[in-house]
Amino acid sequence: MLKGSNLVCVRGDRRLFKDVNFSLEAGGIMRVTGPNGSGKTSLLRMLCGLSKPEYGEISWHGKPIGSLSGEYFSDITYLGHLGGAKDDLTALENLRISSALSGTEITEQDAADALQHIGLGGRQLLPVKVLSQGQKKRVVLARLLIGKTKLWILDEPLVALDTSAVGMIKEILERHLAQGGMVVMTTHQEIDIAAVTTQQLQLV
Repeated sequence: MLKGSNLVCVRGDRRLFKDVNFSLEAGGIMRVTGPNGSGKTSLLRMLCGLSKPEYGEISWHGKPIGSLSGEYFSDITYLGHLGGAKDDLTALENLRISSALSGTEITEQDAADALQHIGLGGRQLLPVKVLSQGQKKRVVLARLLIGKTKLWILDEPLVALDTSAVGMIKEILERHLAQGGMVVMTTHQEIDIAAVTTQQLQLV
C-alpha cells in the first residue's frame, strides 16, 4: 500500500496544499487533478522522494519512504512531465541509459523491441532532436514496457500523444494494473482506465 497522511506542501512563502490524505493498493489507480499551480507535480515529486512534505508522511507497505531508501525506489518508475530524453542521443540510447539509471539493464534488442511496440519502429536510431513531440513522448513512455516496478508515478503521460498512442498507453496501464501494479498520474485528458479501484485526488 502507498499511503499519504496529512501532507502539506509549501513552496517559497506559498502553501500549495494541506491535509492531503490517500491510500492506494494493488490494482488501483489514483488521478491527481487540480488547476495549474495547485501542487500536482510537487506531490508526485514527494512520492518519488525527490522532495519532502512540509508536514505529514508518505509510507510504502506501512513504512515511511525516507527509511526505505533503495528498497522503495527499486519499486517505482517515475516519468516526469518534461520526460528527460536527451536530444543528442538516439531513441535506443535514451531508453537503454534511462533504464540503466533506474536499475534495469536491458539489451539493445530489448530496447528495440520496446520502441517497435510503442510505435517507433524505424526511428530507434534517430537522434531524439529530430523526432516530433509525440514521438519524443513515446521514447520516454517506452520505459513502461521495460521495467518491472510495482508503482508507476506519471506526470502528464498523455501530453502530445495522438489518439492511437493514447489508446496504446491505456492498454499498457490496464495490463499493469491487472497484474497487481499501481498507478498515480496527472492528466488533463479524459481517459477511462479499467482498475480494481479508481480514485481522484483533487488539489485546490
